[in-house]
Amino acid sequence: MKNLENMSLHDSWKQFPIILKESNPNYKQWYEDEKKILLDHLSDVPIYRINHIGSTSVPGLVAKPTVDILLELAQPYSLDAITRILRPSWNVMSKNDDEGTLDLNRGYTPAGFADKVFHLHIKPAGDWEELYFRDYLSTHTEIARQYGELKLSLEKKFKHNRGAYTAAKTGFVTTYTQKAREEFGGRYRPTII
Repeated sequence: MKNLENMSLHDSWKQFPIILKESNPNYKQWYEDEKKILLDHLSDVPIYRINHIGSTSVPGLVAKPTVDILLELAQPYSLDAITRILRPSWNVMSKNDDEGTLDLNRGYTPAGFADKVFHLHIKPAGDWEELYFRDYLSTHTEIARQYGELKLSLEKKFKHNRGAYTAAKTGFVTTYTQKAREEFGGRYRPTII
């Protein structure tokens, strides 16, 4: 079987299609359990904040059954050191040394998705849009419903093209992230780094 990190984008999209499922109340516990493990493994890393983000963090929202975690770090930190710590159980999706970001996944196997799937997004402490969008959907159920309908329509069109699926949602996400920033101000602006 192919090494997942060496798999072409086309093969990856075929092996791991867009699959949406109804909201699962267990996602919150999956996040909490994984958060504890991460905090234990990264005890020497300057963690600023950790959050459950993405559609699985919004109650009642249809979602890919993937728990997204945003891990923000205070400066300074080493992506190489973090990768070495997490590498035994996480696959590197992308790494950007200039921006200080690292994206990893767990639960992608040569046979397809595992029972629990995670994406870990490591970034420097910031005022990240993902947090605002999550909060907006959590407090505006009609907008969350519209977003779910959009995702379901896109799942049919782009089942094997994650890039196109994500791009097709961008306008919606951008619009409501801006509204969230207007409503919630700078609630996630780092205060001490």
